[in-house]
Order: sequence, then structure tokens, then C-alpha cells
Amino acid sequence: MKLGLVGLGKMGLNMAKRLIRHGHAVVGTAREAASRRELGSAGGEQALDLRELVGKLDAPRVVWVMVPAGGATEQVLADLAGLLSPGDVVVDGGNSNYKDSIRHGETLAASGIGFLDAGTSGGVWGLENGYCLMVGGSPADFAKVEPAIRSLAPENGWLHTGPVGSGHFAKMIHNGIEYGMMQAYGEGFEILEKSRFDYDLGKLAHLWNHGSVVRSWLLELAASAFAKDAHLTGIRGYVQDSGEGRWTVQEAIDLDVPAPVLTLSLQARFVSRQEESFSAKVAAALRNEFGGHAVKKAE
Repeated sequence: MKLGLVGLGKMGLNMAKRLIRHGHAVVGTAREAASRRELGSAGGEQALDLRELVGKLDAPRVVWVMVPAGGATEQVLADLAGLLSPGDVVVDGGNSNYKDSIRHGETLAASGIGFLDAGTSGGVWGLENGYCLMVGGSPADFAKVEPAIRSLAPENGWLHTGPVGSGHFAKMIHNGIEYGMMQAYGEGFEILEKSRFDYDLGKLAHLWNHGSVVRSWLLELAASAFAKDAHLTGIRGYVQDSGEGRWTVQEAIDLDVPAPVLTLSLQARFVSRQEESFSAKVAAALRNEFGGHAVKKAE
């Protein structure tokens, strides 16, 4: 099939390349000329802007959007709404909030334009391994895009999750779980690293991926990271978040679901970004006030 792809960053460009490898025709656009040229080198067709991209597609058009969630996605979808026709379909493969996706689906439906929200997991490895896709939308709209979805995903790596919003909701929870898993691995390996035993953490991570109950792809990546730098000396322990962990915790609160592990893993990321903790200063000051305990002076 032929489709448009908006956004040729780390994810979008690799997705375009995978589609081309599987015989699809891709028209792509991005702000960076270098990204457009790389798409052209991979066999794709370049477009300078959304209008040119839409003009190069045949009805019913499919446009897959891979730009940052929030303002960038809002702008692209608003622009596409004025360029597309009834029967066309837009896919948002970014990390949008599922509530925004429901709203986007309703707005586009008013113009007769279909909308799919595609939760996408796979990162930079997706080009070779495929992308796990959680896709919400109507069965009719899903059918129009299914050939591309099948090509992007590995075997058994895609699911039509239900109506619009369900795809990004599933991806949100997926990422919340990911936070908890990463935190558990991080804490476990820190205890190992600080112990009296001189473990080869890379070899231990590799071992645990063979028959162990904690085996996972994240553990494979840990083994790879330790193989490059056994003590991770070149990395600062500053952990950012893309938003989905926060949304997961908020959803748990709204639904009265206890989620202590996911909540604490999000809080641990906040702690990682602090040069100095004011709350820890307060605790140190209080110990000094009530018990005369010594405090360490700031430099």
C-alpha cells in the first residue's frame, strides 16, 4: 500500500524504512531536510510539507503521524483536517494521552476522516525487530491500515485493541509497567554492585536471561550496557520521563487502584534529577534540632 508518514525522527524514519523493505510506498515529510534526504535514499518519496504529502497520495489516503505528543501533534492533526477528505485515515503513532486521542478521533470524525491511535513500542530496535502495536479505532479504519500494521510489527506483535483511545491507553499502562521493571532492575544491580562480591554484572544479566524467571528484553539491554561499561561510569543517574508513567499513576488514582510500585518508580525518577534534596535538608536539620545530631555543611 501507499501511505504518508509525518515525522522522520528516530522512530519515524526507521518505521518508513521498514515499510519500504516490506514493499510499501512511503511519502514522508519532516522539518529537517537531512531526514527527508535519508528517506529518499532508502527508497521513499520526499515531500516538503503536509500539502505536498497529501497531494502525492491516492484516495482513500492513509497518513501516519510520528511527531512528539502535545502541541506538535495537535498542529499536525489540525492541518491534516483541512487537507484530507472523507474516507481518509490518520494514524497517531506517538505517545499521546488517550484522552487527547479520543478528542482527536471525534474532531476528525466530524469531517468524515477516520482516526487510529497506535501505541508503539520497540524503540530504535524496531527497524530490525519490528514494533509492538496497540491500535484503537473502528474496524473499518483499521482494515484500511492493516497491511502497514502487519509489516511494521513482528509476528503476533499487533492488536486491534478496541475503539479510539484504547491503543494509547494500553501503551500508557505498558510504559507504567516499564517504569517499575526498570526500577527493580536498577535497585537489584546496585545492591550487587555494592556487595562484597566482584560480580561481572554483564555476565550475570546474560545468565538471568537463560531460564530465569526475571528474564526479559530489558535484561538483555542491561547486559549490553554493562558490556560497554561495567560500572556505567560515563552515565549520570538522571532519569527523564516522557509522561506516560505520570498518566498511569493518575489513572490509578482516578480508578481507585492501588499501584505503589508504579508510583514509587515514578517518584524515583524525580529524585534522580535533584542535585540536592531540600526534603533531605529538612530531615537533617530536624535531627540536629531535636537530638543535636551532626549535619554535613554545604560546600
